[in-house]
Amino acid sequence: MALLSQIYSLDNPVFTAYIFYTSILLLKMLFMVFVIGSQRFKKGIFISEEDKALHPKAKIRHDDPDIERCRRAHQNDLENIPAFILAGALYQLTSPSAWLAIQLFRFGTIARIVHTFVYAIVVIPQPARAISFFVSYAITVYMLVQTILYVL
Repeated sequence: MALLSQIYSLDNPVFTAYIFYTSILLLKMLFMVFVIGSQRFKKGIFISEEDKALHPKAKIRHDDPDIERCRRAHQNDLENIPAFILAGALYQLTSPSAWLAIQLFRFGTIARIVHTFVYAIVVIPQPARAISFFVSYAITVYMLVQTILYVL
């Protein structure tokens, strides 16, 4: 069993890949805040009176389909990306194959980016969103199951 100082070391390619892909996912989540705000300003639709002051012709609405689509994509990120990040951190403790771990981080990240793209940026009909969601979800579950099996 490797020491924590070896697993969580910048000399470990699995850990550096984890840092890289985790950083991309966190930036993507922050990017969604910008996307939602841009949609609100573009459409002049806000959810509170204070925000309405920022736009002279603004309306208060909670049901714009484009804004809600972006919000749902962001909510999906908030529900799934932290689990992926934590699963990846735990998975590293199993001393996995470097190649496999890096591929899991890579394809999990790509799947989350594709999910956002087809859900909120350029809307593409199903099954594009479902496929990208389930790729990331399956990777998260795989890492967690492997971690559980490792400690049994």
